[in-house]
Amino acid sequence: MGRHIRFNAFEMNCVAHQSPGLWAHPRDRSWEYKDLRYWTDLAKTLEKGFFDGIFIADVIGYYDVYKGSNYHALQQGAQIPVNDPLQLAAPIAMVTEHLGIGITASTSFEHPYTFARRLSTADHHTQGRLGWNIVTSYLESGAKNISQGGLRRHDNRYEVANEYVEVLYKLLEGSWEADAVVRDRAKGIFAHPEKIHEIAHKGKYFDVPGYHLSEPSPQRTPVLYQAGASGLGKSFAAKHAECVFVAAPTQNVLKNYVRDVRAQAALAGRDPRKLLVYNLVTVIVDETDAKAQAKFEEYQRYASYDGALVFMSGWTGIDFGQYAPTELVRKVDTNAILSAVEVLAGGDRSWSIEELAKWGGVGGLGPVFVGSAATVADILQQWVEATDIDGFNLAYAIAHETFEDVVTHLVPELQRRGVYPTAYKPGTLREKLFGDGPLLPASHPAQQYRDIEKVKREGGQRSAPAAAETEREAALS
Repeated sequence: MGRHIRFNAFEMNCVAHQSPGLWAHPRDRSWEYKDLRYWTDLAKTLEKGFFDGIFIADVIGYYDVYKGSNYHALQQGAQIPVNDPLQLAAPIAMVTEHLGIGITASTSFEHPYTFARRLSTADHHTQGRLGWNIVTSYLESGAKNISQGGLRRHDNRYEVANEYVEVLYKLLEGSWEADAVVRDRAKGIFAHPEKIHEIAHKGKYFDVPGYHLSEPSPQRTPVLYQAGASGLGKSFAAKHAECVFVAAPTQNVLKNYVRDVRAQAALAGRDPRKLLVYNLVTVIVDETDAKAQAKFEEYQRYASYDGALVFMSGWTGIDFGQYAPTELVRKVDTNAILSAVEVLAGGDRSWSIEELAKWGGVGGLGPVFVGSAATVADILQQWVEATDIDGFNLAYAIAHETFEDVVTHLVPELQRRGVYPTAYKPGTLREKLFGDGPLLPASHPAQQYRDIEKVKREGGQRSAPAAAETEREAALS
């Protein structure tokens, strides 16, 4: 018996998500993304397979770096059209009892005051099964279309994100006391006004003087996910995240990341084992190795060369359309996902443009594991032991076939080996993942905002450790 393995399903409210071109496969359903039945069918499949949750990615903007336009993104359906992810939380919750629902939303494009209400509402509607994936965004097109003129520099985006989550902690954790709402029919008192507090936040980027609009939800602050892999991204994750998503193509890159982020979490006073790390992979599994390989080769025939490079160009900020297929990827200073640039241009191997397109055609940046249930289970266990990750964020090649195959073939094999759950834990998503109660633990930086009147008496300043961390991050900018 080895270490326990966790699964999340990696999805997006769009066509083909990480596998551009595969929407044309006759068995693919991803073109149905705009229909609720697509999502409810998937949710029931994932819960049958005891997945921790469905993690729904998002982008604001479109991929227009490749060949200097969005032509190929539109032609290939490469994450455009894309619909809002948060509206999927309620319908998924209505057809499941346990499945976690992770929603991506950007600190660059949503104001924290209105977003706090959206989070609380969704956490209420899902009975505490909501998670928030905190992103700072990387597409210039998104910033331009909301009148920002352009995207902030990478490091400055994290400076904004740190203040953004501070505002949210004040609203979600401190504005309403636990016993503020009494619903006393006899006295005609719904809530005690003296137990509901203005947060009086006045910062560099946000002024939010008032009360949170929603009463406390089951988790108050939903489970916090984060996917930053740059230096500042890891620092942010170590301080704030409960679940971290990585897209490391090799074990060496992943092992170094996990070691670093756990060490930083320990320095921040958090339990590094309570930071769950999931790596992006795509699993193609069938009854035998030969059947799985044949299925993978079938999928590859539908993969789009241009579509793959649309994504790679957008993620890195490098226009790969300007190079010949045989040229090697070279490191370029960009304002996009810095960790993707580091991996592809300065990682364990050299990539030609053609190899990069083939790699990204099925599953995006993460590796693809192909084989029988026994073969894939061996690979997953070996990655867990070698890298110290907790689980895998599974992308699909074909919707919903990829996930159905995992549930049918792989999950029973992992359960037979005693490394995969056979039941869900009770309670909210945070309780299912960590077993320590529905709220963020005392070691999390959010706890310092629970007594909001004390924070205001101290001038609204964060605690010394938190302020020092911000100063350190600013020095790196």
